[in-house]
Amino acid sequence: MAVKSIKPGRGGVKVAEKALDKPADACAAQAPAAADLIARRIEEDIVLGRRHPRERLIEQDLCDLFQTHRGDVRLALFELERKGLIERIPNRGAMVRGLTPHEVRAIYAVREELEVMAVRIIPFPVASHEIGRLEELHREHSAAVASGDLLTVFYSNLSFHQTLFGLCGNSCLIETVDQLARKVHGIRFYANASPESLDRARLDHLKMIKALRGGRRDELISLTRRHLRPSPEAYIKAYKQRFGKSDAAGA
Repeated sequence: MAVKSIKPGRGGVKVAEKALDKPADACAAQAPAAADLIARRIEEDIVLGRRHPRERLIEQDLCDLFQTHRGDVRLALFELERKGLIERIPNRGAMVRGLTPHEVRAIYAVREELEVMAVRIIPFPVASHEIGRLEELHREHSAAVASGDLLTVFYSNLSFHQTLFGLCGNSCLIETVDQLARKVHGIRFYANASPESLDRARLDHLKMIKALRGGRRDELISLTRRHLRPSPEAYIKAYKQRFGKSDAAGA
């Protein structure tokens, strides 16, 4: 029976036919794996600024890039739409979601309050092994900043904040914070392109760890608020330069 397996391909992911004697349900399980990998690669392209706001995502082009069929590509696009990274426009297809400054400000206003709520309810004192995990992620992030590895910068930063907010112990709050963070993955590149912003984020992480270790909650709250500002500011500035002030006003 012919099923699909994921293999690295030039410029993307190759979905190759492979003859395996497996039950039908096992074969069907292969398709989501292909879609997940394609979705991850497109998400990384958005985060790294390789794909820009309002850029069209043409299914046939993606099929050629990832050497697969439309079924896998459509599943990947559905997942990216669910995360809020792309949008589907009737009669135009999918495109990278281009958040307006109004939308960005609205999302970050909610993010700020929820993330502050999370650090406000973290039980003190924080266990040494939890602080050790944050220190490990901080070292990974710092090394990536120093080497210019922006993909590792993104993932290590994501893990740092998921670990930090996870300390609050409120699963509903943790999930909501994560969902809102994903909605603005596409704007992170605008701050990450600046070495000064990356270095400031690295120093913020270190100060957050020290505040946790010292039980200084007010300082941690202040750092949490400040840490969110560079990304929306950089994105809104770039948006106005590209689309004009009238478009930047938002609805």
